[in-house]
Amino acid sequence: MTAAIVFDLDGTLVDSLADIAAAANRMLADQGVAPLPEATIRGFVGNGLPKLVERVMVHCGLDLDRHPDLTQTTLRHYTAASSARTRPYPGVAAALEALRLEGMSLGLCTNKPAAPARHILRELALEPYFDAVIGGDTLDTRKPDPSHLLATFDRLGRHSARIFVGDSEVDAETAQRANVPFLLFSPGYRKSPLEQIPHDAAFDDFHALPQLIRPRVGA
Repeated sequence: MTAAIVFDLDGTLVDSLADIAAAANRMLADQGVAPLPEATIRGFVGNGLPKLVERVMVHCGLDLDRHPDLTQTTLRHYTAASSARTRPYPGVAAALEALRLEGMSLGLCTNKPAAPARHILRELALEPYFDAVIGGDTLDTRKPDPSHLLATFDRLGRHSARIFVGDSEVDAETAQRANVPFLLFSPGYRKSPLEQIPHDAAFDDFHALPQLIRPRVGA
């Protein structure tokens, strides 16, 4: 049985909070505003860069009329150093390798803009594992709109089983709306207790992921 497995990026495959926070704080520094703690910015992650910048601006009392300009400023800062401190979670490469060796097609569906997402995959030697990469600016929609995820599956071709792997409330809602099973990586960037996030299974170690997927795809 062939299977398509689609992954989220930030908080799922990679821990990117330090670089995201650095870009947001560089934008704030440009405005003469004091930096925010990483823990605060972590709570703003999940709905794409424009939404993160909006949340930062509201938190700091900045004029939202400047949102388009400050989003582009933050994106420039982030693109300049998007992989400086970002690292894969332990076991990610081994899990992706195992799934590929078993004939599964892998895709990436992220609300991060496509260019920095691809840059991170290249820098961390993860890009060869993926047959499709869709970023938050690839289409006119983004998660939790299910069409964002379904388009990623469509680019992988026809498969008899589909599974989405993510870390957040946004990912869980996306999977529900797309009517696909959802596997939740619990150490990621979720804001709610585990039991409040709909999921088919949860895991905290990527070495366990292939064993979770196999029975769900008939392997």
